[in-house]
Amino acid sequence: MNFLTFNTHSWLENNDQQQVEVLAQKILKEDISIIALQEVNQKTTSKEIQVDHYFQLNNEQQSIHEDNFAYCVVNRLRDLGTNYYWSWAFNHIGYDKYHEGVAILSKTPFQAEVIKISLEDDPADYHTRKALLGKSESLCFLSGHFSWWSQSSGFAYEWRKVEGRLWDEKLPLIIMGDFNNPANQRDQGRDLVLASQLNLQDSFEVATEKVGEGTIPGGIDGWKKNAQSLRIDYIFLAQEFLVEKYQIVFDNISDLQISDHYGVLIKTSLK
Repeated sequence: MNFLTFNTHSWLENNDQQQVEVLAQKILKEDISIIALQEVNQKTTSKEIQVDHYFQLNNEQQSIHEDNFAYCVVNRLRDLGTNYYWSWAFNHIGYDKYHEGVAILSKTPFQAEVIKISLEDDPADYHTRKALLGKSESLCFLSGHFSWWSQSSGFAYEWRKVEGRLWDEKLPLIIMGDFNNPANQRDQGRDLVLASQLNLQDSFEVATEKVGEGTIPGGIDGWKKNAQSLRIDYIFLAQEFLVEKYQIVFDNISDLQISDHYGVLIKTSLK
């Protein structure tokens, strides 16, 4: 099984359609089982559409617009001969003009659930965060875009909400997304995840083969003062998984860079 997480920064790059095309071609080439996307945008003013049965309704379903980035990627995949099931959860207003959210694409059907993880609940406040949970017959997977480190109202609070929701899940877990917590900052976000009783492993740390590491190249939105490559996007997995390969993608090395983040692609098998 192959998994991908990617903060798309959608509709904020120079070539919108190139974003869609490069991502769709990569999904097809690598035969990716489940894709977790963040900063999946649609304009607040664009036209609402009716979705088909490949869209997996969730418990807090917001309207889907014709320019929803995940919808555009799924449509392009369909043009290329492959259908993906998908869902999208609205988080907050981004850049004053987008409904910003998170999405999941899957080769197989799944049940979709939105989990409110932030202390805030105002869509006009960018601190408002919701994660998207998917459950298939054999896996439980999540796409999230978390806040920066804070013990009280930021990442620590949000992680505990996720942890509480997933505590009694019996299926193997895959938790993916933009965690906004660098791997080199000890006693903060990554360490909190690995200390969880969910008993997760960091795919980078356990991969047999590693190609690349950092997921942002330097100063980007939210990390303006950063001058070095950081690993802030993660795929955490249950102990049942073996990680054969961890690879950074969309980094102008393996693939064209199409976002201010790089993607993380892993190849796995179950023990």
